Amino acid sequence: MLRVLGAALCAVLSLSSGAFAQSYPSKPIRFIAPFPPGGSADTIARLLAQEMTKSFGQQVVVENRPGAGGNIGVELVAKSPPDGYTVGIGAAGALAINQSLMGKLPYDPQKDLAAVAKLADIPIVLAVANATSAASVRDLIAAAKAKPGTLSFASAGNGTAMHLSGELFKLMAGVDMAHVPYKGSSPAVTDLVSGQVPVAFVDLSSALPQIRAGRIRGLAVASGTRTITAPDLPTIAESGVPGYDAVGWFGVIAPAGAPKDAIAKLNAEIVRIMALPEVRDRALAVGAEPSTGTPEAFAAFIAAEIPKWERVVKASGATAN
Repeated sequence: MLRVLGAALCAVLSLSSGAFAQSYPSKPIRFIAPFPPGGSADTIARLLAQEMTKSFGQQVVVENRPGAGGNIGVELVAKSPPDGYTVGIGAAGALAINQSLMGKLPYDPQKDLAAVAKLADIPIVLAVANATSAASVRDLIAAAKAKPGTLSFASAGNGTAMHLSGELFKLMAGVDMAHVPYKGSSPAVTDLVSGQVPVAFVDLSSALPQIRAGRIRGLAVASGTRTITAPDLPTIAESGVPGYDAVGWFGVIAPAGAPKDAIAKLNAEIVRIMALPEVRDRALAVGAEPSTGTPEAFAAFIAAEIPKWERVVKASGATAN
């Protein structure tokens, strides 16, 4: 009798799960973007929302909730009902860096959130002012070692992926350079062009026009492999710092406990949309290189990034202030 009841229960659960998968989504989806309008993550969120609205037959509405390095928007996702109807963008800061940089967060990136799909990488470049003598990463390391503490590097701000990329470089190359935080990559690049700072770790899309115009020199990209956008630039790893790998990134997240069928359906649609030529071109135009995969792969990626950046924060003494 128990076996019969058990089999019947399994059948009911299977049918209800299948029915959910077929009917989802049956109402509008809220898509939280934890950054102001206009940036790369917001642009891709709106492209996804537009395409998903067409394919799902339900409105996917982007809601900007910027602030606290992405924490405000990600907390909103984490504390939303886990029904598959609230998703959001999570970036390297809010999902992997801020936990060690800012202390206790109002959410746990691994316990309170479910990974849906990685979306894109944001390449970071190591660039120098034309007045700086270094023509390569090896030259820069030699110059920094010759006069410890005299060189400084600019970044997009305290606690950003660019800042911590510079700190990782210092640790792995064994050099001492002072950090100069800016409010974004663009003003850092402006001062690099004018020679106000000698070195910078900034997002590639902000620096590339100036590199191509010959106003600054790009020495290498921070990612472990060469980029789609500037394949002629070597990596830092191949330029004298083996194993170096740092990149900005973001992906789609949902509240922990969201239905697996909803996550699977969202993932499949996101992967399809990000492969569309027009979406890929728009992403590359705003400095984001599409990089998708399964929910499991994204979860494993986040799990590896958290201790990596925790080690850098602890070893460097980096703070968000």
